[in-house]
Amino acid sequence: MTQDELFKILVAHCKEYGFIFPSSEIYDGLGAVYDYGQLGVELKNNIKRYWWEAMTRLNENIVGIDAAIFMHPSTWVASGHVAAFNDPLIDNRDSKKRYRADVLIEDYLARIEEKIKKEVEKGRKRFGDAFDEEKFRETNPNVLREKAHYDEVHGRYLKAEQANDFAEYKQIILDCDIVCPISGTKNWTDVRQFNLMFSTQFGSTGEGANTVYLRPETAQGIFVDYINVQKTGRMKIPFGIAQIGKAFRNEVVARQFIFRMREFEQMEMEFFCKPGTEMEWFNKWKEARMKWHIALGMGAENYRFHDHEKLAHYANAATDIEFNFPFGFKELEGIHSRTDFDLGNHQQLSGKKLTYFDPETGESYVPYCVETSIGVDRMFLTVLSHAYRSETLENGETRVVLGIPAPLAPVKAAVLPLVKKDGLPELAQKVMDLLKYDFNCQYEEKDSIGKRYRRQDAIGTPFCITVDHKSLEDGCVTVRDRDTMSQERVAVDALHDMIDRKVSLGNLLRQL
Repeated sequence: MTQDELFKILVAHCKEYGFIFPSSEIYDGLGAVYDYGQLGVELKNNIKRYWWEAMTRLNENIVGIDAAIFMHPSTWVASGHVAAFNDPLIDNRDSKKRYRADVLIEDYLARIEEKIKKEVEKGRKRFGDAFDEEKFRETNPNVLREKAHYDEVHGRYLKAEQANDFAEYKQIILDCDIVCPISGTKNWTDVRQFNLMFSTQFGSTGEGANTVYLRPETAQGIFVDYINVQKTGRMKIPFGIAQIGKAFRNEVVARQFIFRMREFEQMEMEFFCKPGTEMEWFNKWKEARMKWHIALGMGAENYRFHDHEKLAHYANAATDIEFNFPFGFKELEGIHSRTDFDLGNHQQLSGKKLTYFDPETGESYVPYCVETSIGVDRMFLTVLSHAYRSETLENGETRVVLGIPAPLAPVKAAVLPLVKKDGLPELAQKVMDLLKYDFNCQYEEKDSIGKRYRRQDAIGTPFCITVDHKSLEDGCVTVRDRDTMSQERVAVDALHDMIDRKVSLGNLLRQL
């Protein structure tokens, strides 16, 4: 399945079942902006709750805030966003389409990696159990040729990135015969910079209005509130501040569904520590964040660290946690050691003292900071793309299933009376009343039981609870498991505990 085919399937599935809709669709939508539907918002909230409680409940020295989206314009001068928050853009003169030059090159490199992967898979099929992948990669002429080309292009790209060499960006694009996906031509303009922040007017219109920005990240809200949180919470170094909130970037090349959007939501935590200890905490948070991901059960092999070769202006160490999406390994979460760049700059520009007095050593210093940052929407896509599968059953029928990790599933259980008569709906409603205070449940009685099972599979409901005529006699119901389709009779009184064992967020947090 190609990347385009996958996204078409996911986009259609999300719209059909109420996960995600194009924003303002009745007016033909707004590019790279999406609305979360009735099931999407449940999944999104569950993701946020898992992150929030892992941060603030499991760590006694981490607290949360909710800073405003509008911030004083000087904030973005101190953070470096006014001067340095730019993308390298290139236009195709024939199609009149605009692209990020670095993304064009990265996509080209990804296609080379895909060619190598296909060659390896050919070898695996050819040699079977005797296949030695490492030796194959070291000796196969096709693989060696593609690898040499990859290394050459990748090396040029890194040098251009580090030197901010826009002319070299364009030359790489020309040398690699990278064409516009729309026009198919190489009629490119020069590469130039474009600032990603949205600006607007704050205050009364006219001469008295000030230019402010929609925040491009949530982190700066944490930094400017750092001293208030530290003093009012009597926080001792090391401690962290967590925040979930909206951010906005005027992405010219927003694409890949909700992978890259103009309005998105971030989950960020800034961990303040003593200078000199930041690398110890950097490594600890790398381990903790990877453990958070793997606990969801989507396969440890689908995650990897990717250390940054070019560091951002504020960092002395940085790595990404990448996830193996169906379209390849892509960044899911960033972990950065930001030094004292942010607090130091805010202290200098504002004139306000942001130092910390350490009562144990008698020192005063501006704390260093380790950041963990993950996009809610990108995490949503991670869960969704991994969960989606189409299965052929023994009877030849197919079913679409969202194998969403049970604690994150939008609906935990569906209560289904077998028929709409004979007292079954009344008993089913009693089952709903038993469960609805602790779990998000759906009641459904329309269509055959088989069709109802299929609908619940398609939205990722872990359990279907069928109330049948025998239930009136023995006080038991049939519970069907989404993943195995196995069924068992369970006493109504035992339902709550059975469901809780599988869908409990608390049980998931205990794995951390």
